[in-house]
Amino acid sequence: MRLLAFVVLTLFAVTQAEEGARLLASKSLLNRYAVEGRDLTLQYNIYNVGSSAALDVELSDDSFPPEDFGIVSGMLNVKWDRIAPASNVSHTVVLRPLKAGYFNFTSATITYLAQEDGPVVIGFTSAPGQGGILAQREFDRRFSPHFPPLSEKSGRSDESCGGSWRLPSVSAGLGKLLPNGVF
Repeated sequence: MRLLAFVVLTLFAVTQAEEGARLLASKSLLNRYAVEGRDLTLQYNIYNVGSSAALDVELSDDSFPPEDFGIVSGMLNVKWDRIAPASNVSHTVVLRPLKAGYFNFTSATITYLAQEDGPVVIGFTSAPGQGGILAQREFDRRFSPHFPPLSEKSGRSDESCGGSWRLPSVSAGLGKLLPNGVF
């Protein structure tokens, strides 16, 4: 009899634990490169894989100190009244890194009620991890389309020689316009 009561209570507890909301949350950087002084886009995705709505959902990300990041658009602390079962919400924030260097992109905190009058559930998003924020000058040096000077002494670049580069294409066009034997 005791064994039967124990089994019934255990099954009841497992059933109760599986009922309610269950949120999965991710945090990701949408930029390929993080650059000082340029916009850095973060996206938070929250999925409710539970059997009921999540209530009083709050996303809080305190991992971006104001002395290192400026907020261009969006908020780092957001609240939703409810997230329905089998649905998701996305939230985007655009930040501007103020300093170059390495930065640890840690997880955000998410709190919610799995059931009405239930305890507050605390969870965390995924963490993108440590990444480098490039200085603007370093980014331009690596990725901007530029050409070195032809001669270090003259300081002339390919832009001053642009006419000579265009000459073959112009002369080919003139050959069609001028009479035979002139060109």
